[in-house]
Amino acid sequence: MADDDSPRPTRVTMTDVALRAGVSQATVSFVLNGMEGMRISSDTRRRVTEAAQALGYRPRGAGRPPKSAGHTVIGLMLDEVATSPFAAISIEGLQEQAWKSDVLVEVVMTGGDRDYERAVLRKWAADRVAGVVYGSILTRQVTPPEALSMQRAVLLNCYEAKGRLPGIVPAERRGGEVATRALIDAGHRKIAFVSGEPWMEASDQRMEGYERALRAAGLPVDPSLIVEGNFLANGGRDATLRLMAGPTRPDAIFCANDLMAVGCYEALKELGEKPGETIAVMGYDDQEIARHLAPPLSTVLLPHREMGQWCADVLLSKAPLPDTQVRLECPLVLRGSHLADGAGG
Repeated sequence: MADDDSPRPTRVTMTDVALRAGVSQATVSFVLNGMEGMRISSDTRRRVTEAAQALGYRPRGAGRPPKSAGHTVIGLMLDEVATSPFAAISIEGLQEQAWKSDVLVEVVMTGGDRDYERAVLRKWAADRVAGVVYGSILTRQVTPPEALSMQRAVLLNCYEAKGRLPGIVPAERRGGEVATRALIDAGHRKIAFVSGEPWMEASDQRMEGYERALRAAGLPVDPSLIVEGNFLANGGRDATLRLMAGPTRPDAIFCANDLMAVGCYEALKELGEKPGETIAVMGYDDQEIARHLAPPLSTVLLPHREMGQWCADVLLSKAPLPDTQVRLECPLVLRGSHLADGAGG
């Protein structure tokens, strides 16, 4: 994949429709999917419908009707689902892309249970599925079951040491570098970094990108401006309070995920600071909450939808499987919080 910063068209989601209509995403889903028996007023249904039309929303199932009652199937095997908002996004991207070819997606959550994985793979082999996606919620090294080698298979958000199976992961180092460079380009020089838990590869790689961008700009990597967080809002708050009480006042804080940026906002406001005005803040992930903060949070998009789509494209292609791992660009989403009047001190 090209590692550039060229803008990409954004897909209109149910979240966008919900924001425009002033209702929850659940309400949008029930209205647009024609669910009966829900006590939703005609006025609310009208607002949702009009918002969807105005934004050009395309339902997930839109496309060609199924040709027959029998469908080809792709199997998606995930370690967890409920622990991350990104699981649903990956599943939706895979499902949308597969359905364009009238292919269904069958999803299982294994919890890492090897016996369960083997049982599911035996079933899928008997069903003659078109392919299998073996995925992880956290970007990490995995040891897939041996039976996976008997399938046309790809890895989603994970990789294996021997590199026998192709896969796709986010370009986390590049994402950290791009985010930090945006802060530098905005005039900031004392840029702090709030990491996630150190055992998580994503946290380490985002920090590597942060340090790489500083060095490329001729700026020092100041250890006093790097504080460990926990990928939760309370960790972002505590880390920000430590940074602001430290020897060097930062003029920008790059949080390794959006939830910590929420805590960062809270801490700064407690101290009388104004995010985006007296101090800049950058997040990572582009979770839904990022657009609702005041000011809206500049962040980096994790491309889970595109990763799911890539898996469908590769499995359904007649071409041989790729022999290398793909690192997919994590584009910037700039909303204003990365700017501040007091930059460049």
